[in-house]
Amino acid sequence: MTIQTTFNVATTFGVPAPKSLTVDGFADETHPLIPKRMLYVFRAGLSALLAFLRDAAGDAFLLTGPTGSGKTSLVCQIAARLNWPVQNVTCHGRMELTDLIGQFVLRGGSTEFVHGPLAVAMQQGHLLILNEIDLMDPSELAGLNEVIEGQPLVIAQNGGEVIRPHPTFRVIATGNSAGAGDTTGLYQGILRQNLAFLDRFRVMRCDYLEADVEIGVLEHTVPSLPREVGEKMIVVANEIRRLFLGEGEAGSELTITMSTRTLVRWARLALTFRGAPQPIAYALEQALTARADPEQRVAIHRLAADVMGDLWTGAKP
Repeated sequence: MTIQTTFNVATTFGVPAPKSLTVDGFADETHPLIPKRMLYVFRAGLSALLAFLRDAAGDAFLLTGPTGSGKTSLVCQIAARLNWPVQNVTCHGRMELTDLIGQFVLRGGSTEFVHGPLAVAMQQGHLLILNEIDLMDPSELAGLNEVIEGQPLVIAQNGGEVIRPHPTFRVIATGNSAGAGDTTGLYQGILRQNLAFLDRFRVMRCDYLEADVEIGVLEHTVPSLPREVGEKMIVVANEIRRLFLGEGEAGSELTITMSTRTLVRWARLALTFRGAPQPIAYALEQALTARADPEQRVAIHRLAADVMGDLWTGAKP
């Protein structure tokens, strides 16, 4: 791929920025790996990611923060507006470096080498997004060190094939920890990552959206929802998040949290079930609490009832 056009930052992302500020992107809007464009409110981290996309300078980029805080969606919605294809991979404890590079497969009675997402991204100038990177074995990830720095990828199992990185190839990772392991006890399978590997990343923390931003999201995605109801739902969501993250020595009091995605689901379902006896309570159960243990489900519903008042007992949203 070749950079073919530039985009005005202010108009492309709907943020205040100098009229002269632009970012490179692609003119072709038809590539199948361009993420689907969705309504999105961009946050302060936009500038850091745009600077990275403009010039990686031998770095990768790590977004860290609590589950559901919009780490992956931030990257994908930037890519969607710049028409930048994405190789999107979710890591896990059994993933090996060869899964990213490629492997031989049997086709038509013979074997052929099929390039993996890393090799394809390097060849074609895509973004490689490694989601939940802190679930992957650090000894496997160490194989990415030279690639991140701009060195060619040598595929020994394919006869020593050499792939030199395309100028628009970028490596972006997301994780619930910053690579130092899970100190909260909230996440299962988090592994402490190699320090030399982490040293190759720029790091940005993503937190949950501010209330005034989140109400804007609800108004755009669920326009029929009364503002009063949306504001109270956000109060409930933020209290759930506070209990999930914990404070001081008390630690986390909940093992589930409410992402913006779950909040929008709750709002939509509340309208869907507006004819039910308790539509907001019924919607909350389907959106979130049905997967909580009984004690936490009762606690969350009690919290929501206190905040919602008469709306909780049956008033239609």
